[in-house]
Amino acid sequence: EASEKLAQATIAACRKEGIQIGVTVVDRSGDAMVFMRDTLAPRVTIEISRQKAYTAVNFNAPLSSMENRFTKPFAVGKVEGLVFSAGAIPIEAAGNIVGAVGVSGAATGEQDEACARAGLQAIAFDLETAGI
Repeated sequence: EASEKLAQATIAACRKEGIQIGVTVVDRSGDAMVFMRDTLAPRVTIEISRQKAYTAVNFNAPLSSMENRFTKPFAVGKVEGLVFSAGAIPIEAAGNIVGAVGVSGAATGEQDEACARAGLQAIAFDLETAGI
């Protein structure tokens, strides 16, 4: 339920900015829990948002902090399914990583990530009280 609420809030945040996106929420294993695509978002946002979320959960870091990390052809940059462009953030609850949210469709990764952060605010209380 929290994954769906997060995805809906992320789409709503981008819509306010006139941006059509796809959003994927993954669990801590990187498996997709929810995917949503706004009406006019291109189909490619499905796979890109999933790969962004998968990368963020596996590296436990916002992708904006990793964009320049693999500028040389290191092996990790060539692992299928990893995307190192801004637009995804890990989700933490009670001090543990529980998943990630990835966004694709905005003109920049920073805009994608801003929408993800806004969506995360919609479930902030749920995450803060997860350990109670």
